[in-house]
Amino acid sequence: MNCEKINRDFCRLHAVIILNSCIMKKTGYISICIITIGFLFASCEGPAGPSGADGTDGIDGKDANETCKLCHNNNVVLAKAFEYEYSLHYKGEAFEEGTRNACAPCHSHQGFLDVVTKNTPATITANPSDPTKFINNYVASSSVLALPGPINCFTCHSSLHKDYAATEFLPLTTTAAVPMTMWGGTKTINFTKSGGNLCARCHQPRPITAASGAMIDYSKLVSEPTATYNMSSISYRTGVHYGTHAAMASGVGGIEFGSGYTNSQHATKASCASCHMATPSGLAGGHSFSPAGNYSGCNTTNCHSGMNASNTTLTAARTYVTDKLKELVDKINALGNGHDILQKDPEDGLYHGYFDIYDSGSNRTGYWKNPSNGTPAFPALTNAQFGAILNYQLIVRDASTGVHNYPYIKTLLDNSLTAF
Repeated sequence: MNCEKINRDFCRLHAVIILNSCIMKKTGYISICIITIGFLFASCEGPAGPSGADGTDGIDGKDANETCKLCHNNNVVLAKAFEYEYSLHYKGEAFEEGTRNACAPCHSHQGFLDVVTKNTPATITANPSDPTKFINNYVASSSVLALPGPINCFTCHSSLHKDYAATEFLPLTTTAAVPMTMWGGTKTINFTKSGGNLCARCHQPRPITAASGAMIDYSKLVSEPTATYNMSSISYRTGVHYGTHAAMASGVGGIEFGSGYTNSQHATKASCASCHMATPSGLAGGHSFSPAGNYSGCNTTNCHSGMNASNTTLTAARTYVTDKLKELVDKINALGNGHDILQKDPEDGLYHGYFDIYDSGSNRTGYWKNPSNGTPAFPALTNAQFGAILNYQLIVRDASTGVHNYPYIKTLLDNSLTAF
């Protein structure tokens, strides 16, 4: 058949007829028929026309492989990824609470970017639908709560993969001063060295609120020390939460009884990264954010020299803070007249600041108010005693045993013991 001399549509129709004929026969003929039809279609297209003129060449793109290798190599991204695997941001419980809008700003990638991008205020204001109630405005939008993602590279490094350059690790997502949510935005953390404020966004304490949601008046803890504390209920979780590091390191936010407060030079001459992201050594430093046993960040120009685990300045500070914390917790627990006020952690045997109060969901073994043991009433506290307990939480949960800001932490402890 010479299809060049007949209409293409007729040629294709002929191919369909052949295929139908093949189907009517035994299965073994079908493959032969398909081959025949293939040749038929090829011949039905007719001869090709002359080649067209060449088009204009496009602009050369960037060499992606070479650009990517600036960061994606063993010494940069891969090394940082290995370090990050030892970080509590990666393997801890950092993002497990990210589905609650009050927790998401620090416990999920999406929540953090949400409050930073929108410059969400750290204020507590009256509820427009009920003037007797109050709202903590520092929460993430509901739209970012589904399937929260963990803190990752893009949480802190906002410019990654924009220009595909080795400089994209900076700028950081935010370096702005941080209004403290514990104080309803009336006090601010502001580290002068770059990077500290990024960490402070999350590593800051949370507020103590009344049943209405209103923030308590912390000033009364100092100005009316002997009055019975009644500004909020006291439960197992009453307190400042865990992120107290930036408050203690900057010397802002404690319940400041008395006077004499000063700050370590760490507050102005160092940043969080100086020690927590020092040159890696073992499992510490870099993007592990752990300073444990790594003194390379301390022993730098215009800082310390010869700093190590046995340095007498360091050991004396830690010993003093540890001893005073023990003295303070003993005073707190003595208020129970035979039973502790605070609860000892069963894993390490230490007091982390939780009250030993029964909670049906979180602390069923709590002593005070427990239905199974006659529900003893929780002892009354004075304003000064409650304030001292908040300071105990701030210092214990800072976890530096004074290293972050020894002058401030020492005075906060000494004055709390005096006020107690």
